[in-house]
Amino acid sequence: MARISEVPGYSGVPVSDDGISARGVSRSFGAVRAVEHMDFHAPAGKVTALIGPNGAGKTTLLLMLASLLAPDEGTISVGGLDPLRHRAQVRRRLGWMPDTLGVWESLTAREILTQMARFYRLPAGGLGQRVAAMLERVRLDDLADQPARVLSRGQQQRLSLARALIHDPSVLLLDEPASGLDPGSRVELRTMLRQLAAEGKAVVVSSHVLSELDEIADGAVFVNRGRTVRQQSTAEAAAAGRRYAISGSDPAALAARLTALGMAFRVEDGRRPGVSLVLNNDGDAERLLRDLVLAGVGIISCAPASGALEETYMNLEGERQ
Repeated sequence: MARISEVPGYSGVPVSDDGISARGVSRSFGAVRAVEHMDFHAPAGKVTALIGPNGAGKTTLLLMLASLLAPDEGTISVGGLDPLRHRAQVRRRLGWMPDTLGVWESLTAREILTQMARFYRLPAGGLGQRVAAMLERVRLDDLADQPARVLSRGQQQRLSLARALIHDPSVLLLDEPASGLDPGSRVELRTMLRQLAAEGKAVVVSSHVLSELDEIADGAVFVNRGRTVRQQSTAEAAAAGRRYAISGSDPAALAARLTALGMAFRVEDGRRPGVSLVLNNDGDAERLLRDLVLAGVGIISCAPASGALEETYMNLEGERQ
C-alpha cells in the first residue's frame, strides 16, 4: 500500500517530530467550564486515543487542538508552532475529521475534495490526480460524481477522512471516525491509521469503541469532567493487569479451586457461566490455566474479558464513583 505522501499530486508539509500537545488549556461556555487545565500530548509516529465519557470535554479539546476554538487559558503546540500566532501554518499541518461530515450536500465527492485541495493551495497540476487517488484510497471512486446528500452515513465518514487527508497533514485529529462504518470498513480504517502513524504522523482518535482503540493505539489520554485524569501507553495499561473471563464445565469446581488458591474472583452469570478475575499478564493467565487443568477442572474458555484501555477506563470510573 502506497504511503499517503507518495500518491499523485502530493505537496504536503513535512512531518514534524514534535506531534501535538496542550498544556493547562481551559475553555468555558458561559458559566459552563467545559475544559479545565487539561494537558495532552500526542507524539509523531504514534496513534493516541482520547478517551472519556460523554461531556468529558473531548470534542472541545479537539476543536482547540484543531485551531477552531481558542482556549481561555493555556498553550497549544502543533509541530512546535502556536496556533494563535501561526494559524495558517498550523492549519496546513492539521487534518481534522469531525464526527459529522458537514459539507455542501449538492456537490459531488470529487468536487468537495477538489475544493478542499484548492483551499490548501495544492498545485493545480497534480490536483486532479491527488483527488482521484484519495477517492480510491477510501473506496469512493465509484461514487466520485454522486452528490454528498445521497451517500450513506458510512460513505460520508469515508469522504470526511479523505477530506482530512487531502493535503497530507502531519497531525490527524479524528472525532469518532468509525461511526457508521460497516465491519469491513472498520478494519480498513484501523489498517490505514496504523499506516499513517508508521509514516510519522501524529494520529489522535476520539472514540467510544474502546475495543477498537486497543487494537490501534500506542497510548491513551483519559479525560473526565474537563480534566486529564491519566496519560499512559497501551503497554503500561496492559502491565497494570486486566480482567480475564474463565468458564468451565463444572462452575462449582472452578470456583472451589480458585478459592483454594486464594484468588479473588467474581462469579459471572451469563450464556456461559463462569468467573472473572484480575491477572497481571498473560503469563499469569497461562500458569493459572495450567494449574486448573492439572487439578482436573474442565476449562471451556479463558480469555481477557476486556482490552487494556477498557480495563483502565472502567477502573478510573470506579475510582470516580
